[in-house]
Amino acid sequence: MKTYDLKPNLKQEYKKYTAEDTAVWSTLFNRQKELLLKHAAPEFLKALEEIKFSADKIPDFREVDEILMKKTGWSLEVVEGIINEQDFFQLLSNKKFPATTWLRKLNELDYLPEPDMFHDVFGHVPLLVNKQYTSLFEKIGEMGIKYIHDGKILHQLGRFYWFTIEFGLVKSNGDLKIYGAGIISSNGESKYALSSIPQHLPFDLNTIMNTEFENDKIQDKYFVLESFEQLYSCLHDIESIIERNSLKTTEPNFV
Repeated sequence: MKTYDLKPNLKQEYKKYTAEDTAVWSTLFNRQKELLLKHAAPEFLKALEEIKFSADKIPDFREVDEILMKKTGWSLEVVEGIINEQDFFQLLSNKKFPATTWLRKLNELDYLPEPDMFHDVFGHVPLLVNKQYTSLFEKIGEMGIKYIHDGKILHQLGRFYWFTIEFGLVKSNGDLKIYGAGIISSNGESKYALSSIPQHLPFDLNTIMNTEFENDKIQDKYFVLESFEQLYSCLHDIESIIERNSLKTTEPNFV
């Protein structure tokens, strides 16, 4: 998977989107919205309404930034693709979320080797209107910068990010619901994650930060929050865990 250094002043060139780009966004949006109305966490559905995304219009980052700034003080940073760890954490600590502006083709709706705009924007951006959720992002960024030269700790943070922000599930009125962006933006994984096939494990921070993952295949395990408060309240425990755990790790990828 390619990685890119952060290039400042990249912009979304909105006028360059094609009819196919609009068709891709519309197709993916309609397909996921129908599925998620039943299976997404209420917090995500509320956020999706607040961010004002629609099927017939590719999001304009200028309009998205205006909403985010009013709600939480966050904004989007245009990137070419997956960026390096230091840039990623630096952006989060400065209340900026990295997002690509390119969309997959109609003949590749269900699989991409790296995340596109639908993943980055539809999957991640709605919950950026939530102040508690963005506070979590900001703290992750600050911890990443603090330990930027410690590969083991960065990998632990990567695991936390992977099993929560990307592939997290949460209980709502006794039912499993989706909130992780990697599931939210994938039709196949949305259905699979809630099926009886994968493991549904109770949320445990120490276990999560000691659990390996593979980023090039559908997941075989998901950690389930009892509520979003459980996620927000775990921040003070993360540093104590990453300082005492010694893991044999490989470099994490952030999407």
